Amino acid sequence: MKKHSVRIMIYFSWLSFLLLLFGFGWTIQNHFFGDPAEQAVRSEPAKQEKSRTGKTIVALGDSLTRGTGDADGKGYIGYLVDQLQEKSKEKITLHNLGVKGYRSEQLLSQVKESEIQRQIQQADAITITIGGNDLFQGGQTLVDLNNERISGLRQHYLLNLENIIAEVRAQNGEAMIFFVGLYNPFIDLNDAAMTTQAVRQWNFETSQLLDKHPQTVFVPTFDLFQLKVNDYLYSDKFHPNAEGYKLIAERVASLITW
Repeated sequence: MKKHSVRIMIYFSWLSFLLLLFGFGWTIQNHFFGDPAEQAVRSEPAKQEKSRTGKTIVALGDSLTRGTGDADGKGYIGYLVDQLQEKSKEKITLHNLGVKGYRSEQLLSQVKESEIQRQIQQADAITITIGGNDLFQGGQTLVDLNNERISGLRQHYLLNLENIIAEVRAQNGEAMIFFVGLYNPFIDLNDAAMTTQAVRQWNFETSQLLDKHPQTVFVPTFDLFQLKVNDYLYSDKFHPNAEGYKLIAERVASLITW
């Protein structure tokens, strides 16, 4: 009987020790590491903070993206960010990768570069201006306006553009792509009818190509410059001035819904 009582006492002693040990461990865990449920609650603001880091725009293209002709150097993409920032509480980050003088084959080479691809991957929206230098060839096309030659230039450009979109989409399948169409800076010259036809056909076939790609929008600009072209051109009579760039920015901004 005595031995049985001793066993019971030993059993309860061990049980008390184990309960004490468990309680001590639980106290240490909460004091130094915190309750897992509380940790989950505390980590939630970090996730929300990450979602409030804002939006990123990557701008690709030629001198129109670079802002040539704007005294402030902002170009349409700079005014676009200003306008978007006015109606958004989120910070907007811009990566302007435009290069003056770029043609479609040069942009195609650029979007294959690893650093450019890294930036494209982070974009919430991508804007592109390209094609003006392909068509006008630094003014050489105007010297001999030839439909057959222009058609050849257009087909070469369209092939490059198809590959540009494919390269961009390979890096980012979700961001909206806004492609800014061409205007005709030479609409007041003697051969206005032919240059207008060339630009309209160029824009039409560009738009048709982009229609095949989801999340890709063609942004027309021809009409913005059509009636008062000289009011919106820089002194070189090719690039927009600040007012011209603002018109383009307003058109693009109206299409971006975040």
